[in-house]
This record gives sequence, C-alpha cells and structure tokens, in this order.
Amino acid sequence: MSSTTVSVEQPKRQDTWTGQTGFLLAAIGSAIGLGNIWRFPGVAYTNGGGAFLIPYLVAILFVGIPMLWLDYALGHKFRGSPAWALRRIKAGGEFIGWFQVFVSFVILTYYAAVIAWGVQYTIFSVKQSWGDDPLTFFTSDFLQVAAGDTFSWSPVAAVAIPLALIWIFVLLILGRGLSKGVEAANKIFLPLLVALFLIMVIRALFLPGAVEGLDAFFTPQWGELSDPHVWLNAFSQVFYSLSVGFGIMLTYASYLKPKTNLTGTALVAGFANSSFEILAGIGVFSALGFMASTQGVGVSDIEGLSGPILSFVTFPQIVSMMPGGSLFGVLFFASLVLAGITSLLSLLQVVSGGLQDKFGLSPVKAAMAFGIPAGIVSVSLFGTKSGLNNLDIVDTFINNIGVVASAVMMAILAAAFAPRLKGLREHLNAVSAVKVPKAWEILVGIVVPAVLIFMLFSAIVSYVADGYGDYDQTFVWIFGWGAVGFVILGSIIMTLLPWKHSPISPEALAQIIDEDEAHSTLSEGEAQ
Repeated sequence: MSSTTVSVEQPKRQDTWTGQTGFLLAAIGSAIGLGNIWRFPGVAYTNGGGAFLIPYLVAILFVGIPMLWLDYALGHKFRGSPAWALRRIKAGGEFIGWFQVFVSFVILTYYAAVIAWGVQYTIFSVKQSWGDDPLTFFTSDFLQVAAGDTFSWSPVAAVAIPLALIWIFVLLILGRGLSKGVEAANKIFLPLLVALFLIMVIRALFLPGAVEGLDAFFTPQWGELSDPHVWLNAFSQVFYSLSVGFGIMLTYASYLKPKTNLTGTALVAGFANSSFEILAGIGVFSALGFMASTQGVGVSDIEGLSGPILSFVTFPQIVSMMPGGSLFGVLFFASLVLAGITSLLSLLQVVSGGLQDKFGLSPVKAAMAFGIPAGIVSVSLFGTKSGLNNLDIVDTFINNIGVVASAVMMAILAAAFAPRLKGLREHLNAVSAVKVPKAWEILVGIVVPAVLIFMLFSAIVSYVADGYGDYDQTFVWIFGWGAVGFVILGSIIMTLLPWKHSPISPEALAQIIDEDEAHSTLSEGEAQ
C-alpha cells in the first residue's frame, strides 16, 4: 500500500437481500402503508378529484422518483446506514444521517399504536362491537380519550396490550436479520395484503351506490389546478407515501448486491405504490358511495374522509350498513394491519442498521438495544388515555418538520459538496438499465429542495404563529416541538459517540471521494 493511501474500515454488512425480488417486495411493502389507505383518497377528492391525478403524476415523476433514485444511490454506493453513507460525503453529514434515524425512531413509536388499533378493530368487526355510534365507541369506549390539554399516564388495556404484543412480534422478526426476518416477512405479508385488499375492493364495487362514489372520486374539477396548494398537496402526498428522504430506502439499498438495477427497481416500486393508492381510492369511494346512497345524501355531504376518522369511524359505519358487513370489516382492517406492519419493519430496520454499523452489534442485539426502550415509550405515550392526542401532535410535527427537514438537508448535502450528484448519477447509470439524465441533478439539487424548503418554512411559521389545532400551546410544545428537539439532541449525541471501526479523518474523506468518483466513471465505461 502506498503512503498516500488511507485505510478506512467499512462497517461490515452482516446480511444482504437474497435477491432483487426480495428487496423490491420490501421496498413496496415500506411504501404501501397506512397513508395509502386513509390519506390518498381524501386528499385526491378534496384537491380536484380526477384532475388531481395530473399534479400527482407530475409529483411522482419530478419529486418521488428522483428522490427515490437519490436514496438508492447513496445507500448502494456507500454500503451503509444513513449516518455512515452521509458521513462519506462530508464529516458533518453524519449528523444528518442520525437525524434520519431518530425521525424513523419517533415515527415507529406511534405507528405501532395505529396497528394495534387495527388489530382490535379486525376483532371488533366480527360482531360489529362499535354499535350504532362508531365515533363515541372509538374515542370514548375504545381509546378513552382525555381532554386535548390533558396528559394522562393511565393505560388503556384495549390498546396497551395489543401494542405490547405487536412490539414483541416485530422485534422477533427484526432479530432474525434482514433476509430471514424482514425479507421473509414481506414475502408473506405483502402478497397477503394485496389479495385481501383486492377482495375488499371487488366487494365494494358491487355495492349499491358504488358508481356514484367513483363518479365523485374521479370527476375532474379542472379549476382546482390553478390553486398552488393543490400542487403542493400532490408533492406532499407523493413525498410521504414513497418513504423518501428519511433513511428507509437508503438503508434498504445499502444491503443490495453490487450488480443491481437500481433505477428500474425504483420505477417499479414507485408506480406499484401509486397503483395501490388509486386502488385504495376506488375501494374507499365505492364504499362511501354506498353509504351516501343508503343515507339519501351526496358523497360531498359525508364527513370524515381521511385519517383515523375515515378508518375507525366512517368505515365501521359503512360495515354496519351493508350485507355481510362483518367480512368486509375484517378484510379492511386486516389490510390496514398488514400495510402497517410492512412499513413498520422498514422503520425498524433504519434504526437497527444504524446501531449495527456504529457499534458492530448483531441484529438481535440491535433489536433489543433500541426495541425495548422504543416499546416502553410507545406503550407509555400512545397506549394511554391521552394516546390519540399525543399521536396526533407528534405525527404532525415529525412529518411536516422532521421528515421534510431531513430530506432538505440530505439533498443539499449531496448537491453542495464534492459535487456528489454527478458521481451518484454515474453510479446509478453504471449499474442500472434505465439511465438517469443530467436533468436529475437539477431536480434533486435545486427544484426538490426549493419545494421542500417552502413546505418546511410554511409549516414552521404556521405552528409558531397559530399553534396546532385546538390543543393548548403547552401541550403542543411538549409533544410537537419536543419530538423535534428529541430528534436533534439524539442526533448530536450519536454523532459525538465513537465508531467501533476506524474513524474517518477529513483527509480520508477526500481520498474516498476521489476513489469513488474514479471507480464510478470506470464502471460506467465498462458497462458501455
């Protein structure tokens, strides 16, 4: 070895995907989550109906897929978790990587609670336990919701017990490693999810009034396209739905083998996710059309078309109205649970992968190291009488500030230093069938950050000036801004802790960058 060569020990990848199919199923499973079912239909309907598909498609092509390519390129090129991969760009990038890890950590603590709700409602569907008033049942009988400005440590057994069991279940999967755990689970859960959801959608299509519901969903309101908020909502939907910019896809891609068709896989995953969203819209609005027809009102008169209210209030009401409703309810809530679990596993892998890389832990030890504290936090905050309120505030702030800030920092980091985007594009083209054009560098380096910065700035200004919802400001500061502060503090602490393997000096980083660029260019030439 020459005197100018710097030796830097790479974190050892203890496991990899068994093949591209396993990775693709996991990526699709991560993208298809609760938001596909309870967020997209309502967002599309309230933002122009069929006309919304135009900005939605634009957002997929110019935000979703480009950011997905960035995640894939970073993970596959640098072969590590977000902290390691972004550290390879610039030493300060490690903080951004840990920021992504802690964002995922916070999300998974409350995401598991919604899955627990779904498990219970799958059981409730059999006897339609919610009775004649699903709203009262959901908020008062089931969740026992405390006042919005009241924090309660009082556990709700109906939530806390299934929540604890879910944590045990997913940590057992995670402890088996990537291929035997996460990949194997997705190979079972994702096909099952698609099958159950298809059966539910087909049943919904044959309900009386389904056509009216679909007409309400797909009828274009062309005038809405002149509203910039409609376009912003389309960008937001695609961004959150594809799980880009906060470590998930970067982590997944880091376990891929060297020869992998990255861009083609991203296109398949992206459009599979979008197809499922449209399918969800068809199923949801077919059912809403039946509900409107039964009540003798228009679809536009129905309230609760998105979020938890759609899933846990409106749909139980629909189930009670229709013949064979119990089976329909079981199918719907079982689909919700499966969609949640596949996404939860991806969040868990981000945190586990980061700990494995930093401290050299095995999958089992990593799962226990963060899984036990995360499970305790999850049950303590979201398995209580204030769980719904806590979840609402934390989810809003961590998504609209934490996730968006994470993506902004990552894109700017990749665009501003070295420069890295050219090298990343060359890496994508060297291993992929679908070539990435130079315009991608402009999109990811300028356009996407500009859109996200606007979203971030708007959210911060709004929350500082007006608070959030009807919650007391103290409550918002503790759970909203507190969640963001926890992410920042945790990221600082993890950045300061030493790596088990050799630390990287600025000189080493500079050499790695040069070597990466040379290798990427050489590989691209050989591929041609």
